[in-house]
Amino acid sequence: MQKKVLFCATVDYHFKAFHLPYLKWFKEQGWEVHVAACGDMELPYVDQKYNIPIQRSPFNKRNILAYKELKGIINKNQYKIIHCHTPMGGVLTRLAARKARKSGTNVLYTAHGFHFCKGSPFSNWILYYPIEKVLSKFTDCLLTINEEDFNLAKKHKFKANDIEHIHGVGVNTDFYKPVDEKYKSNLRKEYGYFTHDFIMFYAAEFNKNKNQNLLIETLALIKDKVPNAKLLLAGEGPLLQQCQELSIKLGLEGMVEFLGYRNDIDKLLKISDIAVASSLREGLPVNIMEAMACGLPVIANDNRGHRELIENNKNGWLINNNPEDFSNKIKILASNNDMKTKFGLDGRIIILNRFSIHKVLEEKSYIYRKYSGEMEDVMWAIH
Repeated sequence: MQKKVLFCATVDYHFKAFHLPYLKWFKEQGWEVHVAACGDMELPYVDQKYNIPIQRSPFNKRNILAYKELKGIINKNQYKIIHCHTPMGGVLTRLAARKARKSGTNVLYTAHGFHFCKGSPFSNWILYYPIEKVLSKFTDCLLTINEEDFNLAKKHKFKANDIEHIHGVGVNTDFYKPVDEKYKSNLRKEYGYFTHDFIMFYAAEFNKNKNQNLLIETLALIKDKVPNAKLLLAGEGPLLQQCQELSIKLGLEGMVEFLGYRNDIDKLLKISDIAVASSLREGLPVNIMEAMACGLPVIANDNRGHRELIENNKNGWLINNNPEDFSNKIKILASNNDMKTKFGLDGRIIILNRFSIHKVLEEKSYIYRKYSGEMEDVMWAIH
């Protein structure tokens, strides 16, 4: 009988963005691959897709229906492995799979950054910590993507049968890679920028946590010292207009550009000089890993996710949410091309050694084989 695996998350775009190599891996091993999430997006490597009305808010009543549908799907299909992601996807799936676990189904859950962590609001601990602690009892393997979450789960004695640390979802280092100066110059012309522009890039939703105000305030401090600076902010969100108004108030017209939603992040990284990141909390940010894979040094706020990726004075710097410190570091890189190049190369090496899709597939396939019972050794390379 062909073995089946079910992947669950709140929305189906999560799988397109982060998990296609792992869906492909299961197909190559002869598994039947199912996906359950909200949305009607077509996904490759998937034999059966279920559009389940999972909602991000734990208080949305539609999650009751989603739970019932998930439970029916799980009880019907006799999955060998269920791998769930995202907070609500993880909650509903683990509750729905309780009966199936008694029949031999193994439930894996990847915590893409606990909502409760050092420095997070007390309300997050009140709401999310008890949920994750209780649901760990219904988890065969809890996968964490940074050391702080791993240590927290161990210290607080989460009851998962196994707790593992993996290096995120992986970065395609063949797609995200450095380019030579001629290519960069031509690409800049295509996008309307000059060779001498000093371009800083950040892609994130405009919300309180992503904290783009910090970057705009930082730019205001360097506009006279680095007059060729450009801050490119990709993304949409509830605080977009507020950030636009702040940039006008600080006299940054022509220096900060709001790019909206983009599907050309790789090219925007390749025209950039450095990556910047202002978020207050991160699990393990893919946007920073992609920037590092492209050979960009990074200046970022100090948080658990950024600490996993950035080593001070090696591939960038960590800043304590201070625009003056941020601006000082930017000025150093704007005036020191050799340091900028070295930081960028060292950052790419960090990605290649620990965070590439190749490396993460090695980690995850080991775990999948462990919980499949019969999976044979495979070639790790992704073609």
